[in-house]
Amino acid sequence: MKAKIQDVRMHKLPTFKDSRGVLTAGESHRDFPFAVARYFVVYAVNGGAKRGEHAHRECHQFLTCVSGSCSVEVFDGLATKAFRLSSPEEGLHIPPGIWGVQSDHTPDCVLLVLASHTYDEKDYLRDKNDFLSFVGKG
Repeated sequence: MKAKIQDVRMHKLPTFKDSRGVLTAGESHRDFPFAVARYFVVYAVNGGAKRGEHAHRECHQFLTCVSGSCSVEVFDGLATKAFRLSSPEEGLHIPPGIWGVQSDHTPDCVLLVLASHTYDEKDYLRDKNDFLSFVGKG
């Protein structure tokens, strides 16, 4: 089953506030729709640069801004949808078969990405035409 744009969803993460500050937490399979196998952090993005610009064959991703904000545009081969990530209290689930691009990063943006798979270059669809063929639209 190929992912569709409506499969890309924002998730509210458990957040606890008291006089000492705020803590946001998440657990695999409860707060994230997959078991986490890898994470990476994107930060110090040069003004106007875009990140992502690819899709995955099998890997799920969950993106959250732990500082600052950025825009995320997703595309399933037919429809496009835009999101703004601006709080560690929420995250965006991008299932496999969805093209994703991050842009408009604030100078203090720190984007945490949780992934369902370890790094495998063969899982990446980096060419838009290859992606469209993969989702049956090319």
